[in-house]
Parts: sequence; C-alpha cells; structure tokens
Amino acid sequence: MIPQSFIQDLLNRVDIVDVVDRHVKLKRAGANYVACCPFHSEKTPSFTVSQTKQFYHCFGCGAHGTAVGFLMEYGGLGFVEAVKELAQSVGMKVPEVRSEPAQRRAEEGDDLYAVLLKAAQFYRAQLKDAPRAISYLKQRGLSGEIAKLFGIGYAPDGWQNLQAAFPNYNAKALVAAGLVIQGDEGKRYDRFRDRIMFPIVDVRGNVIAFGGRVLGEGEPKYLNSPETPVFEKGRELYGLYRSRRAIRDAGRVVVVEGYMDVVALAQHGVEYAVATLGTATTPLHVQKLLRQADEIVFCFDGDDAGRRAAWRALENSLNQLVDGKKLAFLFLPQGEDPDTYVRKLGKDAFEKLLVDAKPLSQFLLDELKSRVDLNTHEGRAKLLQDARPLVKQVAAPLLSLMLRKQLAELSGVTQQELDTQYQIKAQPRTQVPAKPPAPANLSLVQKLIARLMFNSEFAGLLDRREIEGFLDNVGVRVDAGELKALYRVLEALANDRNIRNFGEYFRDTEQERVFVSLEPVLFHLEEANLGKPELEEEILDGWKNLLLHAKNDADRRAQMSKPDAAAPAEPDGYSKALSNQPVAGTVVK
Repeated sequence: MIPQSFIQDLLNRVDIVDVVDRHVKLKRAGANYVACCPFHSEKTPSFTVSQTKQFYHCFGCGAHGTAVGFLMEYGGLGFVEAVKELAQSVGMKVPEVRSEPAQRRAEEGDDLYAVLLKAAQFYRAQLKDAPRAISYLKQRGLSGEIAKLFGIGYAPDGWQNLQAAFPNYNAKALVAAGLVIQGDEGKRYDRFRDRIMFPIVDVRGNVIAFGGRVLGEGEPKYLNSPETPVFEKGRELYGLYRSRRAIRDAGRVVVVEGYMDVVALAQHGVEYAVATLGTATTPLHVQKLLRQADEIVFCFDGDDAGRRAAWRALENSLNQLVDGKKLAFLFLPQGEDPDTYVRKLGKDAFEKLLVDAKPLSQFLLDELKSRVDLNTHEGRAKLLQDARPLVKQVAAPLLSLMLRKQLAELSGVTQQELDTQYQIKAQPRTQVPAKPPAPANLSLVQKLIARLMFNSEFAGLLDRREIEGFLDNVGVRVDAGELKALYRVLEALANDRNIRNFGEYFRDTEQERVFVSLEPVLFHLEEANLGKPELEEEILDGWKNLLLHAKNDADRRAQMSKPDAAAPAEPDGYSKALSNQPVAGTVVK
C-alpha cells in the first residue's frame, strides 16, 4: 500500500499537461488545454485538461482523472505501476509499505508473488546447466540475449526439483501458486518437469504464472499454470508488460498464438506482439489492447484451426469495437506460423503482411457469405439471419451502420427494412460540444464541496463538528451521502491542506463518486474567474444555509418520530428553501 501523503506529494510535483501531452497533443484553449479524446472517437475536442487543478475530464465520454488515472487508462497500467512511472519521471522513490496482513503472509512464505519470483529465478538458473534445453532454443533461432530479456528458464526432469529452491516443500503457497501438485495420498510433485519455462508477467511487472514447452514429443506440448488468486487466463497476455512501449510507438499490436511466436518476433525487431495464454481471445483482452493501440492485428495459421480461432476472436471483439480504431486478421501461408515466417523472411516481409491484413468487417462478411448461396432468396435470408446476432453486438455506431448498409445491399433489401427486422432504432444525431456544458442544478452541499475543491484554503473557516450531529439524521432537503462527503473533506483538510485532488485522495471509498461527479464544475468556476473575497462569501453563505437546512431536517425527523405528532409548521419563508438554493454570487446555474 502506497501512503496517501506520498501520492499527494507526487501529484504536486508533476504537471498533468506534460504527462498527457507526451501521448496526446494538447492545444491551449483559454485557461485550459483541449484535444480530441483518446478514449473515444470524436471530431470536436471535448477532452479538457486543467493545469490549475491538475486533472482531465472528457465532456463527451466522461473519462476523468489525475495524471495517475491517465497513465492507468491510456497506458493500461495498474495503480502501483502508474504511480511508480510518474515518480520516476520526477526523481521520487516510491515507499513500499505493506499492510500488516501482507507483511505476515510474506514472512510465512504465503506471498504468491514472492514465491513465483523465486521459482522464476530457480528456472533461469537451471537453464545455464541444461545443454539439451539450450540446444533446443538455439535450434529455434533464439539468442542468449533474447532468452535473458524474456526470463526464459528450464524446469529439470524429476519429481521434486523445486525442493532445492523451497526447503519447506510442504508450504501451502507452492500449491496455491500452481507450482506443485498435491496427490491423492498427500504426495507432492512439481507441475513443470523437463520443460522450457516462459514466465508470465502482469502489467505491474510481477511474475504471476508460467507456460512450459515440453522438450521432445511429450504431451501436452504447452502446459500453463492453473488459475490462481493472482492469475486469470482471460485477463492476461504474454509479453504485454515488455511490449507496451513498442505498441505505443507503433500504434499497433499483433496478437499471436504462442510464446515462441512473441519471442521470435521480438528478436527480429517486431516487438509489439503478445499472445493469449492457451485460451481464446476474450473481450477483456480486446478492451485492454484497445487502450494501448489504435490497431489490433490477430495473426493466425491459415489452417482450419486458425480460422476457427480467428472467428472466436472476432465474436469476442464485437462489443468492444470503437469507431476510429481498427481490428484486422492475418492468415499466414499454410504450414507457417509467425516464428517460422519471420525467421525465414525477416521483419520487413512480416510487416508487409500486417499492412494487408483483412479488416474485421471484411472478414465478418466474407465468412458469412461463404456459408450461403446469395443467388437464392433463401441464401440471402440466411445471410441476414446469421448476421443479426453479430451486428447487434457491434459497439461502434458508425461501423455498425456501414455493416448494415452493406448487408442490405447484398441481400436486396433497404437499410430501413433491415433495421426494422433487426429492431434497431435510428439514433438521433448528436454533436459533442466543443465547450464544456453547464452542469445541471446542484444541491447546496454539492456547491459547497465544489468550491472547497476549487480552493481549499477556506476550509479553515468551517467547523465539521457543527454537522456531526446531522450526519445520520437528514434526507429531506440535505442528502446524507453528500453531507458525509463534505464532512470527510473538512476532516481531510484539517489534517492535510496539501491535498491536490479529492477524487484521487478518496479513491475506492464511498465518497469517491461525489468528488468525481463535481470535477466538471471546477472548469466553470475557473472560467468565472472569481476573486477570493467573492469565493469566501459564497462558501460562508453556503455553510450558513446548510446548517439551517440540516437543523430543520433533523428537527422535522425528530418531530415525526414522536407518536401522533403533527407535522411541524414551516418556518417563515422556509417553503422556498430548496436543496439547490443558490449561494450568493454563484456562477453555477
């Protein structure tokens, strides 16, 4: 767990404009910076970055966050890794603080990451003394440098070789990590024996599993770790951690079927390849890769098995498609795989094939047409029937429209007739505004929180103890959840006036959504260019009104809880006091 104080200090030292501009070119627009959003397709910029408040917000798709959040969303990084990358850029060292339970698990040998790392080191050391394994890797054209780069190792033949690395061979963690199998009679033995070992690394750089390639003719040819508390096949991709930079530079990622394909391509200069882990491509895989690149090329063997794998990848990609991003399919010549092809013909020949890869839409239509006779009414009807469940999954609106138009032409119906049969309603045309829209009516508490988020130096004027008694006894005109969020703001600022971003400070708490929802308001407060006297007046006036409303809410509840009590009379003018009563001088309508 990284201390919150360190994260706030880090956010004070980095400039989000510099962080974002390295990946998305920003243009100045008044007090802020804008660009077309990197997280959805648009022509009018709605992605706005505030240098003053150090966060970004897209008014088109709702993406938002700090510099940490941007690296997580754009780079597909984990939270810890994003913090480490930012810290490195400004010369800060991230303190590694473990919770007491995590520290205890590590001391007891139950830290699965530590166990798996130790196993990876053991397998790498074994490779040096395994001439048969080294000979195999050389035959496959791999150099010692590339083997070292990917951490390739060797699991010796034998039943309990891991005992040399783990003297307590009976530790539960060895089974939990998938390294050891517990037999029926309590006997244990190594899962991986006489195999070339490929460590599988997550986006934070942790070893989480292994893939083992058998030496010789044994079965299965490839053996993967079972799913464990730290490893889920449908989420992870082999090679992604190492290839992220190359993927970003190329704007493209190639998805292949095997570990050796990834390693061989990297050795020949194609460093933007990843592989699935013995499973079909999942929607999560596609989602993760679309955050990294504008183009995904699925590269499969040209045989029937390769085409079946490609079709499964297509089906699992449809609900992740984004207009402006490309998915394509490359089928290699019969008998070739990426490993053999790049070794024979080199990087340039392989990349030329990538350029000519078949776009998803073309692959989809070609495959469906191959199953029917378009010269008959029955064939055209079947085409529409087969296409319907697929087209309805396409998440990209413009691509969906193009597919439906082409299907209508192929089958001899109008697009309107096809949409009627598919039960697709015409979507009204909307244009993403270039300027952030004005926020909807805000409650009194939301306005107060927003102003404290905008300038927290006035928090010292307010005493959170004055609302402690109302926290669980409001709800008519003051929302209890919002009131608790305000209380947490005042509590946090009483301890640390250096908080840079409340959404980040309250990450993973029930209050996070309140602060995130108010981030767009800060852009309007910034545009209003309020002076400190006006802002102070708004905050004090809002606080006074809030206390009045909270007290009346609490009194009303207390009165109604009495048996046979009549409803209390409204104070003079109180019927006009709504939860969104404007604060004096407010600029938010």
